[in-house]
Amino acid sequence: MSKFHALVPAAGFGSRMGSELPKQYLELAGQPMIYHALTTLCVSPHISTVFVVLAPEDNHFKTYDWSHCAGKLEPLYCGGATRAESVANGLLASELEVDEWVLVHDAARPCLTQAHLEKLIAELRDDAVGGILAVPAADTLKRADAEQRIVRTESRENLWQAQTPQMFRVGLLAQALHECKNVTDEASAIEAMGLQPKLVAGDSTNFKVTYPQDIKLAELLLRGK
Repeated sequence: MSKFHALVPAAGFGSRMGSELPKQYLELAGQPMIYHALTTLCVSPHISTVFVVLAPEDNHFKTYDWSHCAGKLEPLYCGGATRAESVANGLLASELEVDEWVLVHDAARPCLTQAHLEKLIAELRDDAVGGILAVPAADTLKRADAEQRIVRTESRENLWQAQTPQMFRVGLLAQALHECKNVTDEASAIEAMGLQPKLVAGDSTNFKVTYPQDIKLAELLLRGK
């Protein structure tokens, strides 16, 4: 039986939040934002280890209490300049077996649930490629020009919004990121190899906290849990 591991790249800053503190450490429902995603991953009975990839100069992570994740959570101070570099460095430092599964998750998606994890793992554990949580595009999509004028309306048929976790075999993902470094998510690197990751339907609650107004919505969802 293959093992499942999680990897959370958390070496970025999140400049769009307008804060001097890295986004993953902003307070959310009484805890740093990253606390919620890491806790959900550590609680999962399917996941053996949760690696969090931090910037080498990160002095914040160790100031929080992670005792509830003892035995599962492993910080790796090898974060890079980009998400892809952080994930690649984390895979190398983790020393996992090539045929084991890794679920890469955003630190800024604090509303991940056990139900999301259960569905993703159940649908992909026997898949030849792997895949991602995603939601079908619901809004009307507009293509803009440089002056933010609408050029045209795009068809949303068969369009999905990518989420995380994104779940692939360790060896395959490491190879993909080595060959294709300029990507914004893991699935893009897999696609560049000519493979087709599977889309697993999630829901809009698993959104990425990007702007200050997103904090209030995330707090409402977390307090509802």
